Amino acid sequence: MTKRELRQQIRTQKRRLSAVEMAVLSEDICSKVLALASWQEAGTLLLYYPLPDEVDVRMLIKDAFERGKRVLLPVVKGNELELHLYEGEASLKEGAFGIMEPTGPLFAPKHYDEIELAVIPGMAFDSAGHRLGRGKGYYDRLLPNLKAAKLIGICFSFQFLDEVPAEAHDISVCKVIS
Repeated sequence: MTKRELRQQIRTQKRRLSAVEMAVLSEDICSKVLALASWQEAGTLLLYYPLPDEVDVRMLIKDAFERGKRVLLPVVKGNELELHLYEGEASLKEGAFGIMEPTGPLFAPKHYDEIELAVIPGMAFDSAGHRLGRGKGYYDRLLPNLKAAKLIGICFSFQFLDEVPAEAHDISVCKVIS
């Protein structure tokens, strides 16, 4: 199956879930992340603000922020993702693709080695940690710069597949939570 066909198949499966089902599944997945020692120990985290069809990680954002962890969220700038400091729900504004983005200070790339844990969304993952994104390459360009971060893929169980098409330059996640 091609990447395009696989993305279409996943989109079809996502549309079959009700908002309530997605919320229940998201809460279960987030609870698993919260139980990780790497979550508990990390002081600087990269998360994402969810699209309506993604695992809703707002619970993780809230938990980390309330614990005083440094929370970074991506901001789309052209073909790249910039990382900005999350300073609370009131500091968000709608950005590219309708995604809520932080208005906090830019987290400069020279500081990316301070990111200890990154929770990464995807259309699909496999047990080898391969990730299939939405096809725009934003995370493909960001992930090689996160050399010190433990990369955690996050998805619904039907997005965890036997095999995801991968290329030599693709960065794998070290763990997938579904």
